[in-house]
Amino acid sequence: MDDSRSDVLILGGGVIGLSCALYLLRAGIGVRVLEQGTPGCGSSHGNCGTLTPSHAPPLTMPGTFGLALRSMLRADAPLYLNPRFDGPRLRWLLGFVRHCNWRDFEHAAAARATILRRSRALLAGLVRDEGIDCGFAEEGELYVYRSAKLRDADERHHAAVLDRLGIEARRLRGDQVEAMEPALKPGVAGGLFHPGDARLRPDRYVAGLARRVRELGGAIVNGARIDRLDVDGRRLTHVRTTRGVFRGERVVLALGAWSPLLARQLDLRLPMQPGKGYSLTYTRPARAPRHALVLREPAVCVTTWADGYRLGSTMEFSGYAEGLNRTRLDALRRGAASGLHEPEGPELLEEWWGWRPMSVDEVPIIGPSTRWSNLHLATAHGMLGVSMSAATGELVAAQLAGAVPALDPLPYAPARFGL
Repeated sequence: MDDSRSDVLILGGGVIGLSCALYLLRAGIGVRVLEQGTPGCGSSHGNCGTLTPSHAPPLTMPGTFGLALRSMLRADAPLYLNPRFDGPRLRWLLGFVRHCNWRDFEHAAAARATILRRSRALLAGLVRDEGIDCGFAEEGELYVYRSAKLRDADERHHAAVLDRLGIEARRLRGDQVEAMEPALKPGVAGGLFHPGDARLRPDRYVAGLARRVRELGGAIVNGARIDRLDVDGRRLTHVRTTRGVFRGERVVLALGAWSPLLARQLDLRLPMQPGKGYSLTYTRPARAPRHALVLREPAVCVTTWADGYRLGSTMEFSGYAEGLNRTRLDALRRGAASGLHEPEGPELLEEWWGWRPMSVDEVPIIGPSTRWSNLHLATAHGMLGVSMSAATGELVAAQLAGAVPALDPLPYAPARFGL
């Protein structure tokens, strides 16, 4: 028996790779996951942990690129485009601009809504059935506005889109929002409440997925940085890593923001860029919000758990530049302080940054490669990896098992980019 060979070899042990592994194991297919660090050590770790069908409207809206260009003058802007020259990032930006039209916006919103709603429905059962202790709570998410101007703009380009998609968004007056959330400072102009959203602790959720993958007979190889892919004709034959050489009948590329870097070895140009996000994690303040919040003017997300508290968000396009940017962290603190009585917890536990895998059309890339016979892609989930994870795993497992998928796979297919 060849211990290095698997039915399916999954490259990447974040929330997407582990979700694929779990659903494949449930379908009776053996898996091995190769993770360059430890499960969930990338963007699956420090995100805000919200499960958000409400985030179906994509960034590819007319006017977004102009906002990004103006942000080059402000390093603390919620959406920041680093002005340095970067060829791959420039190509991605030009492609992104082409998608910033109403037709592509509506197409992406529909595709995102479908996978987000399916995943949200699956996650509640998954957490319960697999016994994953991750602080899962179904209490909705609240957008908070302090200006009528931004509230009215979101009514047109966010709430009205959700109405068309059949995703509930409740319009609230300022006094109603303040009554719902005593943690907010007075002066709220209004709010949008998304009752279908939920939250969890993403690090614990990923740890629970990893535990269940192992319990069901899957293998996870930590510290397996991928050095080289060997091919024969149109087929991947070997994956060479720092932990040895591995083979799989099928290979799933689920490396998040690192996917384009590895895909170059296969002459695949994935239309993706890393979108850098930040978060600050604290012990829980006394006046913690009851719901997950989005403070809209500063674009700060606030998530409270029974034993923790996190400020997060911001989007920085700086290529693959590593490290914390203090200006961005300070912007999170200021934004939270503008809206909350207690913007920070008693003890700072972690300052974090991570790369989100942003696709050029804001729709994930999921499905079989058209150019490599045994390669499957599951990447480019942007800011919504946790939110889309369960449905992605279910879709990949159905496709590899030859079953009928619960979702129409066409909107997510790699074929739309010739991959």
